[in-house]
Amino acid sequence: MSKGTKEINNRKAKFEYHFLQGFEAGMMLKGTEVKSLRNGEANLNDSFCYFVNDELYIKSLYIAEYSYGNVNNHETRRDRKLLLRKSELKKIQRKINEKGFTLVPYRIFFSERGFAKVEIFLAQGKKSYDKRDTIKQRENKRDLDRIKKINS
Repeated sequence: MSKGTKEINNRKAKFEYHFLQGFEAGMMLKGTEVKSLRNGEANLNDSFCYFVNDELYIKSLYIAEYSYGNVNNHETRRDRKLLLRKSELKKIQRKINEKGFTLVPYRIFFSERGFAKVEIFLAQGKKSYDKRDTIKQRENKRDLDRIKKINS
């Protein structure tokens, strides 16, 4: 990552969903949105992806207004178009039409070329017992790490 850019994650998504397949999509943004993203002023928690006329959009992605912006500043929660290849879009749309699959935005980052990208995953919702299992695995890993640290 270049200097001054921060990665924005949706930490709750891994707890709520089983990730099956990941995609890296570009976003159509305005200038002030890019500047706010570089400052790390965004939130993916309530956002989701949906299709309109074979085009993929991300809804409810919060990008804070740029503090040095003027009257041309952007709206904080507008729909933003995601850019993927047509073949990828068709593949995703076929999977989403199947029962139980959804598209979850997980991470926003900047590519080596400086473009803002969003990492989206084809996912399936977890049941409550799967969530308990995830918590149990996380606590076991934490205990093992603690024991290793004490012994070394």
